[in-house]
Amino acid sequence: MARILIIDDNETMREGMAATVRRMGHEALVAGAGAEGLALMRKQAPDFLITDLKMEGVDGLEVVEAARRIDASCPALIVTAFGTVETAVEAMRLGAMDFLQKPFAPEVLRLKVERALEMRSEKLSRQRAEAEVEVLRADAAAAYVPSEMVGQSPLMLALFESIAKVAASDVVVHIAGESGTGKELVARAIHQRSRRAAGPFVKVNCGALTDTLLESELFGHEKGSFTGAVKRKLGRFELADKGTLFLDEVGDMTPNLQLKLLRVLQEQQFERVGGEETVQVDVRVVSATHRDLKVAVEEGRFREDLFYRLHVIPCRVPALRERREDIPLLVDHFIKKLGPRANPRVRRIDENALARMSAYAWPGNVRELENAIEQALVFASGESIDLASLPAFLREGASEAMLALPSTNLSLPEILDDLERQLIQRAYDRTGGVKTETARLLGIKTSALYYKLEKYGIGTTAGRPSGTPKA
Repeated sequence: MARILIIDDNETMREGMAATVRRMGHEALVAGAGAEGLALMRKQAPDFLITDLKMEGVDGLEVVEAARRIDASCPALIVTAFGTVETAVEAMRLGAMDFLQKPFAPEVLRLKVERALEMRSEKLSRQRAEAEVEVLRADAAAAYVPSEMVGQSPLMLALFESIAKVAASDVVVHIAGESGTGKELVARAIHQRSRRAAGPFVKVNCGALTDTLLESELFGHEKGSFTGAVKRKLGRFELADKGTLFLDEVGDMTPNLQLKLLRVLQEQQFERVGGEETVQVDVRVVSATHRDLKVAVEEGRFREDLFYRLHVIPCRVPALRERREDIPLLVDHFIKKLGPRANPRVRRIDENALARMSAYAWPGNVRELENAIEQALVFASGESIDLASLPAFLREGASEAMLALPSTNLSLPEILDDLERQLIQRAYDRTGGVKTETARLLGIKTSALYYKLEKYGIGTTAGRPSGTPKA
């Protein structure tokens, strides 16, 4: 059923067209003046507009022009008893799809309505297809795919069991874990094992966008809602309808967006930026973050009500140092995955190199391990990866710092923090303070690197940047 707005100052004509529309099974909204009709359009978001040409105040041409600014996807039909070729041409120029001269039979109006709704459906389908292609194109560059979940340690077996149980339901899931542990992998596995597997899996990184851009990315926007909004854009919530939306780094959301997200989780509806139409969706939300959201709640940086909405089912991905027994499996997996492209001769890793990798703390987790294997493949000279082909941080001084236990009474978290600080400082110095290159070398996201640089005071002197900041 479509919603059709009819504007005509002739009550008999107005109600006659409304009766035809209702007999077709559609909803008819009626207005006796142009200004009244436009106000109704802003509030009700019709699928088709029928307007008389000659009206006092705002006439039909002005209605069509204003309607196009409100919703460019809504087709418009002008009806009049005073039709001329010039008027028809002007109506088309302003955006009307057709021009109908009174009097006309109900069957003629019926055909016009059917055609208009077909045109709108085709246009919206194209918009959705274009948006989905854009999302899929970006998704194709993802570093991980569900088949890459590798591990036989007790912690990973417990995670696999949790995924199977969680996937069977349709509740909100929150995935916690350090950067590089594979939280997106877990989200995809949950989606592919759920009843929504045939629907879309759509992701958005909440930590990679500004507040304004993230709002538009999540909820979409209408044409003209802000500078640069040249056409309507469908948001990720809309694109994920009947599927799963993965909100990565949800802990980086501002309070304003946290409130809007809370409303969508509660009501499954929202308005696009700059729009008044309420969009209803059926989306399962899976969120993730490397931050401790409980601490963020206590510090007032994250809404407590949103915290509990997201934590209906919590799921934790272990750090690689907590499941060292999986390192040989992961190394073998990455050699098979990356070898054909990086160095087809390599088939294995020797015992000494594997021992060194197994003893390393891996602050960047699985992502860092994959990066290290890719580098080792490039420099391997034979059929196996040996110590000489490992990255410098594993071969040289930093490796000793990472492998040797400090002769202090520090706790394990303090030891790991100190080792992570040393590794980041070494990478930062090696790249000359270029943060994007430092993040790439460490195998972590730039947003995560900024957090860690601030945490350890790297690149600052007495609280001030040491030198000119580098991106």
